[in-house]
Amino acid sequence: MTDEMAALTLSAQNLCRSYGHHTAVQNVNVELRRGEVLGLLGPNGAGKTTTMRMLTGNLAPSTGSIEICGIDLLDKPREAKLHLGYLPEIPPLYHDMTVDEYLLLAARLHRINKQALQTVLDNVKQRCGLEVQGRHVIGALSKGYQQRVGIAQAIIHSPDVIILDEPTVGLDPNQMREIRSLIRELGVSSSVILSTHILSEVESVCDRVQIMHKGCVVFDQTMAELQHQGTSLEVVFTQLTQR
Repeated sequence: MTDEMAALTLSAQNLCRSYGHHTAVQNVNVELRRGEVLGLLGPNGAGKTTTMRMLTGNLAPSTGSIEICGIDLLDKPREAKLHLGYLPEIPPLYHDMTVDEYLLLAARLHRINKQALQTVLDNVKQRCGLEVQGRHVIGALSKGYQQRVGIAQAIIHSPDVIILDEPTVGLDPNQMREIRSLIRELGVSSSVILSTHILSEVESVCDRVQIMHKGCVVFDQTMAELQHQGTSLEVVFTQLTQR
């Protein structure tokens, strides 16, 4: 799908965030179209998590604007967040709940129709490989399965924009492969921002990559453009973040 054909789902312009005299994010622009998976890369402290917290309405920018599906996130946060799904680096789980109880809570918070609840729950568990974990207490699950539950709550309402912060942390190679396949599937009908430290993950699932360094976007290209130039993502990342 070309950029002209795809609908713009997220537009963030000139985002800045300061803490006193420290500027964590400076003049960051992000545009995302339906059917696009964007990889957000950067060393620790580059401003990735701060940027994602602003994009999801969990942190107000010092300056700048954010629109989700044409809705101003700052002026109409409740309406805009209906189109958002978010998995933070530490999944927002209730460890004393079972998987079914937690996902039912997430579905109700997203106002999913009562008649559709069971179908939605069954579907999201199947997509995230949680079919047999429904009655298990979340706190008793492995870190990998807890991560799957976190992804499930992020996508349970079929959002237009899905933001995933380190979604494969704690997963074994087989689980990582399954989650990468899920991300590619999500990117067919939704827009996805994937933050990760794993360069091969970006190369395998993302259409475009942005690299942040010291609070700024220092690289923004499609993977096709990068491959056409014959340059590896690892070389570009190293060159731009070791300056």
